Amino acid sequence: MSALIARTGRHRQLYDDGFRLVSGCIPYRIKKDVEDDTVDSENRLEVLMVSSPNREDLVFPKGGWEDDETMVEAACREALEEAGVKGILDENYLGWWEFRSKSRQNSCSTEGSCRGCMFALEVTEELDTWPEEDNHGRRWLSMGEAFRLCRYEWMREALEVFLRRLSETGKYEMKKEELVEVTSGAVAVADVVVGDHPLMSPSCSVKSSGTQQLGGESYNKCVVQG
Repeated sequence: MSALIARTGRHRQLYDDGFRLVSGCIPYRIKKDVEDDTVDSENRLEVLMVSSPNREDLVFPKGGWEDDETMVEAACREALEEAGVKGILDENYLGWWEFRSKSRQNSCSTEGSCRGCMFALEVTEELDTWPEEDNHGRRWLSMGEAFRLCRYEWMREALEVFLRRLSETGKYEMKKEELVEVTSGAVAVADVVVGDHPLMSPSCSVKSSGTQQLGGESYNKCVVQG
């Protein structure tokens, strides 16, 4: 059992125009030690998804953004609590998406509506135990597997943005034919941007690796601490 304790309750939960604000990430790793030439680039890149109680589908780690943390800190916390991973978070978010909580998917009211921001997290540490391991199992997947297992449209959109981001920053690039294959059936990207929320706080340290320009914005990396 993990010595870390997950946050519970929604008394500190942030809302915007009736939407519950959610922050999450796509944890990933690039297997650089694979020397087999028969292993294509799709299978060198893996993303981590987690299971949910009483459900068969997989999702990315995410959860409520609370009033004592930034979006970046919330995404880092959810990755640790739900998936038991730490790493380097790209603070330049992938986008905003609106969706319904799983318990309210078939409701006609606005209750359960979420507005979520997703980031990319390069995993550097995988814990043997984590706070929510009893509720969330974790599974590393190739990009093709991840696209096929995404239950919701917004998750596939986030994956497409994620792949493009890795290519734009020079961190990873798939062959064109592989990219077409893994994203086949995925919908076109339509990010929902809802405003300028703070991404960093003094308690979140920045790894100095040089500032890069991405879409006209400066790009740094937030290193998950403790």
